[in-house]
Amino acid sequence: MAELVREGDNIVLRMSTIEKLEGVHGDIEVPVSAIQSVTALDDVIHAVHGLKMPGSRLPGVFAMGTFLSNEGTTFAIVHHQNKRGLKLTLNGTPYGALIVGVDDPEQVAARLGFKSD
Repeated sequence: MAELVREGDNIVLRMSTIEKLEGVHGDIEVPVSAIQSVTALDDVIHAVHGLKMPGSRLPGVFAMGTFLSNEGTTFAIVHHQNKRGLKLTLNGTPYGALIVGVDDPEQVAARLGFKSD
């Protein structure tokens, strides 16, 4: 299961081997200074929009990988059991946002040192 962890001045999205294969990507590391906002999402799967390039997706069920839309480039890891999640809006990185399914987004945000919107 993917997890967001803070390592010094960076936030790391750590993924399992299967998630790396499904998302066609390795772990992602972004500087804390690149994070513009952290938002708790009650319906995380419907927050993932755009054309999947590359990755795995079954609309409304799961989304893993890179998604391109008018809003920019997003990397998402959302499993079918994830109802809630976090959206990290980024600046100055290859991705404009990270969307990750988590059970308790407020707790994860606090553990990372953020208050979720």
